[in-house]
Parts: sequence; C-alpha cells; structure tokens
Amino acid sequence: MSDDLVLYQAADGIATLTLNNRKRRNALSTETMSMLLDFLRTIKDSREVRVVVLRAEGPVFSSGHDLKELRDGCEADYAGVFQTCIELMAAIRALPKPLIAMVDGLATAAGCQLVAASDLAVATEGSSFAAPGVKIGVFCTTPGVAIARSVMPKKAMEMLLTGLPISAEEAVQAGLINRAVPKGALEETTYALAALIADASPVTLAIGKEAFYRQIDMECGAAYKYAAEIMVKNTLEPDAQEGINAFFDKRKPQWGDQR
Repeated sequence: MSDDLVLYQAADGIATLTLNNRKRRNALSTETMSMLLDFLRTIKDSREVRVVVLRAEGPVFSSGHDLKELRDGCEADYAGVFQTCIELMAAIRALPKPLIAMVDGLATAAGCQLVAASDLAVATEGSSFAAPGVKIGVFCTTPGVAIARSVMPKKAMEMLLTGLPISAEEAVQAGLINRAVPKGALEETTYALAALIADASPVTLAIGKEAFYRQIDMECGAAYKYAAEIMVKNTLEPDAQEGINAFFDKRKPQWGDQR
C-alpha cells in the first residue's frame, strides 16, 4: 500500500480518491486537504472523468481536523488550517462533476463536514456521523455550514450542541446521506450509482450541478427565473439536441466527448 495520504485512480469515467492515513484515522491535516485540493483541480478539467468517488482506508472515514495542528499555535496557524478546509469544501461544490462520498465507519467533525459537502453519500449500516467539537471546547462551526445545508435544522443543531453521533439510519432520515447499505454491498452500490451518473452528458451534469446549488438559496420566484434561463442555455447545447434526437430515434445518445 502506498504511503501517500491520498490515492487516486480512474476508470470508466469514474475517479476514486482514497483517504489513506488509517494510522491517524484519516485526519484532515493541512497536507491531506491540500492533496485533495490538487486532485480536484486536476479532475475539474479532465475530459475522462465524469464522476468522483471519495472513500477511505481503515475503520474511520475521517476523524476531522488533525488536532496537533490546533494545539499551542497562533492565530495565523489556525486561520491557515480553516482556510484550507474552506477552500476544499468550496472546491467540491464548484467541481463540475458529481462527487459521491463512500463511507464505511465513523465520519466526525470536519470528516462529517466532508460527507455533508459531497453531492451524494452512501454509507454502511454500521457507520456513524458526529460533530463533537463542543466536547473539547471548539464548536463545529465550519462543519455546521455544510451540515446545516444537508440536515434538517433541529437535527443539525442537536448534532452540534450535543456532539453525539447519529447512526447511518438516522443520517438517511435527516438527509445527510442518501443510502445506508450492508457492508458487503457498499462498493457495488456506490459504483453502480456512479456509473449511472457517468452515463449522462458531462456538459449536462456540469450545468445541472452548478444551477442546483445556485438556485437552492434563492427566493422561489427568483429561483424559477434563474432555472428557466439555465434550461434555455442547456437546451441550446449540442448534447441536449443530441439527447432529444436520440430519444425520437430510439437510440443511445452519443455525447460530445464520444462523437
């Protein structure tokens, strides 16, 4: 096994990023977050990658920030850690390809934030999720940004105020993850979902993901106005016309990168 903190591989339009520091419970050190950022920047412009799967080695998906970096430092030190984290979460949101978190084990603090920031998430039934910063005197404020945008407000506040973990079943009910599956079905379920998404036009995926996150915080009337403008833009794309023609011709569409 490689000593790299993050591993990368790609096949059939799906890129896999693997957190690879099981000895440190896949802590999101500044180095690890910077490596993830570098990979996302590369993937962003890749014509071969359509979907990204984020997974981890070991029994802990991610324990969150490396607390060694938050001990006996100065304001500039701490600001650097959290700025890198903000940039990572923003890069996931800005990535023009869907990103699926594949979770087996505990995702806590910034590790839970990573799951919440992902576009989709699939977890094993034994996984759990927590925002326990309050227990060590550091409220999970930045994780709370992503959690509050995925989880029902009162459940999000319960997680943040108590620090107690929630089960995978609770996470599905709260909206933090999409599916909880038996351990043996995690990889098959996640990659089947990724393959289904990868079959779509990459242009359409990029347009749709950006539009979804832009409209979600708009007032309803403004959101509809914006969405209609995007629908016009999308329909004018060659891939949209190819898809419509393929529907009438009863054939599989050939997207721009396939023609």
